[in-house]
Amino acid sequence: MSSRRGEPDLDLIHVSVASPAGAYTVGNAAFFRYIVRLAELGLALPNADQEALDVLAAIPHAFEGDDDAGPLSGSGWRLVPPRGHLDWATLEATPQRLRSAFERAHRILWANAARFSVSPRDIASIEEELDAVYGVIFRAEAGGHAVNISYTA
Repeated sequence: MSSRRGEPDLDLIHVSVASPAGAYTVGNAAFFRYIVRLAELGLALPNADQEALDVLAAIPHAFEGDDDAGPLSGSGWRLVPPRGHLDWATLEATPQRLRSAFERAHRILWANAARFSVSPRDIASIEEELDAVYGVIFRAEAGGHAVNISYTA
């Protein structure tokens, strides 16, 4: 479902993080808006921070092809297209690369939270969701597995 401007309805966003070591689905709009889509807020950032946000910005919508797709891979990550009609696109990353991207996004968001009027409720919910996502990432890292991530709306 989309908004009138063709953007996803943020109340219906689900970000799925999975590996053979476990999975978690984030259903929080603030997490999607301020962590996954942080690159779209137009911040001037050092290259390393921008590269981290670009990893998160590359997370594909599970059921939609993206004709304007950016890079298909980068350091420690790649986009995996669907293999069949019952499959969907995912971003596959090393746990270290994904953890680093989330940690940088977290730091950047808190440094700019007042600028973007992030509410205390959003801050608390983002912290909870990040803790759960880090749990999946840490288990994947301990098991030597890659992490797949996509979102649906």
